[in-house]
Amino acid sequence: MKTTIKNAKDYIGQDVTIGAWLANKRSSGKIAFLQLRDGTGFMQGVVVKSEVDEEIFKLAKSITQESSLYITGEITEDNRSDLGYEMQVKNIEVIQNAHDYPITPKEHGTEFLMDHRHLWLRSKKQHAVMKIRNEIIRATYEFFNHNGFTKIDPPILTASAPEGTSELFHTKYFDEDAFLSQSGQLYMEAAAMAYGKVFSFGPTFRAEKSKTRRHLIEFWMLEPEMAFTTHEESLKVQENYIAFIVNAVLENCKLELKLLNRDTSKLEKVKAPFPRITYDDAIEFLHKEGFNDIEWGDDFGAPHETAIANHYDLPVFIVNYPTKIKPFYMQPNPDNEDTVLCADLIAPEGYGEIIGGSERINDLSLLEARIEAHQLDIESYQYYLDLRKYGSVPHSGFGLGLERTIAWIAGVEHVRETSPFPRLLNRLYP
Repeated sequence: MKTTIKNAKDYIGQDVTIGAWLANKRSSGKIAFLQLRDGTGFMQGVVVKSEVDEEIFKLAKSITQESSLYITGEITEDNRSDLGYEMQVKNIEVIQNAHDYPITPKEHGTEFLMDHRHLWLRSKKQHAVMKIRNEIIRATYEFFNHNGFTKIDPPILTASAPEGTSELFHTKYFDEDAFLSQSGQLYMEAAAMAYGKVFSFGPTFRAEKSKTRRHLIEFWMLEPEMAFTTHEESLKVQENYIAFIVNAVLENCKLELKLLNRDTSKLEKVKAPFPRITYDDAIEFLHKEGFNDIEWGDDFGAPHETAIANHYDLPVFIVNYPTKIKPFYMQPNPDNEDTVLCADLIAPEGYGEIIGGSERINDLSLLEARIEAHQLDIESYQYYLDLRKYGSVPHSGFGLGLERTIAWIAGVEHVRETSPFPRLLNRLYP
């Protein structure tokens, strides 16, 4: 019977064959322990000299790291294993013998590992992070499909930028200028006027020359937009979504979180509703905490966000930022027109902003004025203005950075480990 490591639990007491790679091994004179991986998980295969042919035992001791093989044996219970089972090996068929695998069990530097990212992905830790990434993506589709959203895919090549062109990658689109998308938001607003509640989920690009542990050049964004939805209603969607994906990872990625040594007690506290603090109160709080480098009208940096989040030890919304530091499309706050109806969701434990969202301007004349004030080319935004000419409604939306969210939930220090093949300021390989 051919199966996988993940499904081997269904064959306790039976002989099975698994296609696998040798991740590591150790042996004594009479027994060999093979650490096997097959993409679905990691499992130990035990080869006892007295229970197999001499040639099989010699083979078990000579197999090199990352050689590929078919391995056959009985699946037996083992309470010492994280899986609860292992294989008593009876036969080994080598498919390809690997030699001089560059990533050995010793310590390697980050640059070396990034140069060999195509191989580093095979390691236990990286495997765990990618499994958590996959679970967050799976749960995201479940949440939005269950809540009546339609997935719409915005273009990656655009003629304009929702937040200006200073951090966009420029390219030629035949004889026109084009940019790699930094956000699908404006297109999703158009889609929301057709389908009510929509979301996109795909790659975005920021030509931002940043080397911090929070930044990637290419990353994935979740961008829902909702017609007939106020800012307050959008905040409820955001906190329910975050609570949902955290719970999904806690339920379905127990082994991965354990392998990453993630303190799950911090994640178990993530329940809606989340605490909220206004921008004004956040400035006052930071001054009391000794942050005298920031004044009203300044945007928050990483130390400021971390201090606020640590105070709550939960994801926290910072609401109603000053108009002058936010994009042109955000709806003014009726209680203070120097601010807008927006929020950033700050993750705890120093991971920073993971969501930015707002109610969108729905008045045509105000939107035209804002585009002009930001010195944007109004011709490029005619389709966006049309949304306010033909059946404009109050609407809200937000964007979530997938890799930052993974880093927080998985407890990974740097976002480069949350992307299969990260694009960094000085890295386009592999």
